[in-house]
Amino acid sequence: MRSLQAIAEDLQFPEGPIAMPDGSIILVEIARGTLTRVHKTGKKEVIADLGGGPNGAAIGPDGACYVCNNGGFNWEKDASSGYLRPIGQSDDYVTGRIERVDLDTGKVERLYDTCGENRLNGPNDLVFDKSGNMWFTDLGKARERDMDRGAVYWARADGSEIREVIQPITTPNGIGLSPDEKILYVAETEGARLYGFQITGEGTVEKLTFPHSVNGGRLVTCDGGFRRFDSLALEASGNICVATLMTGGITIASPEGGTLDFPETDDPYTTNICFGGSDLESAFLTLSWQGILGSCQWERPGMPLNFLDT
Repeated sequence: MRSLQAIAEDLQFPEGPIAMPDGSIILVEIARGTLTRVHKTGKKEVIADLGGGPNGAAIGPDGACYVCNNGGFNWEKDASSGYLRPIGQSDDYVTGRIERVDLDTGKVERLYDTCGENRLNGPNDLVFDKSGNMWFTDLGKARERDMDRGAVYWARADGSEIREVIQPITTPNGIGLSPDEKILYVAETEGARLYGFQITGEGTVEKLTFPHSVNGGRLVTCDGGFRRFDSLALEASGNICVATLMTGGITIASPEGGTLDFPETDDPYTTNICFGGSDLESAFLTLSWQGILGSCQWERPGMPLNFLDT
């Protein structure tokens, strides 16, 4: 990717970047189990030790940071580079959960680890709507010979209510809202498919029926080649920018359907993108295989996130 500059290196599989108003970036280090702040100078500061596998993160209506914790991975270290990659459910895994972190004190509160009788297996990414409620994906966990079926949930930020919105859905990962908050976008990792769901109310979406959809969503884009989808962010125009694994890069999809562009990186675990700066034309990417938080100038402004005045 042209002019991508490293802000911080030696991060332990970074994900979930949030561009903060003071110019710092809050992110998770999945392999380290922490919520970490990266200052503009590149200095790293641990906000909270979460354990498990902190994944997606977002600022909520109360100014706290909400984290999808997948419960933890086992890790494999590449012999030549020393880089890490996740290879399945950790040996000490108990459950996934949604956590709230007070950014001033580092205090961690567990909000959800079940929905009714169903355990949260591997929460992955989340987004807040303008009402202050969260939508989040549960990718599930993979084991040596089997894996979970995924789900998408809606929940209140105070821990009082959680609803299952979409289930089953295969490896749901990135999640985002259209600028008018009428469409919920969900990226599936396996198969690199991006779907759009029409939102019909609090925690409800319209679902297409078979044979028009296998999970209820409208297929937005699905490219060929060796690609898998991870987390996503939206441009102000409504384009959806999906971090893409294996052939590392950012898939820029049109809300009308199809892929507009694919700027490549040199990292097969390009896991996330967010926008920041005064004009939201700075893009921040997590290159997780190399342990890098990078930035570049983006051609179009990103969409402002709720409760985050950059």
